[in-house]
Amino acid sequence: MANIKKLTVGNWEEEVLQSELPILVDFWAAWCGPCRMVGPIVEVLAAENEGKINVGKLNVDENREIAAQFGIKGIPTLIFFKGGSEVKRIVGVQGKPQLQRAIDEVIG
Repeated sequence: MANIKKLTVGNWEEEVLQSELPILVDFWAAWCGPCRMVGPIVEVLAAENEGKINVGKLNVDENREIAAQFGIKGIPTLIFFKGGSEVKRIVGVQGKPQLQRAIDEVIG
């Protein structure tokens, strides 16, 4: 299984902003039904794209400062970062083909 990083305020800069590879960040919460639908898809995509993109999950309830910083209004929200900057954002449940297309677009 792919290494999905648990992101927090404490490791955000190192894991996301300084990531050598593009990184997909899944903003989620335990109580969020749609997040539980997207989670397994994100895990599969992390495994299938290992070495091309990093993947991390950020619990918005535990890390409100970061969620607020990026204007997260609805979850799940998936944000792709490249070189420390946001390059793509997807809000809501998406299927595996749509998410893989977004990954391909980001890794170019």
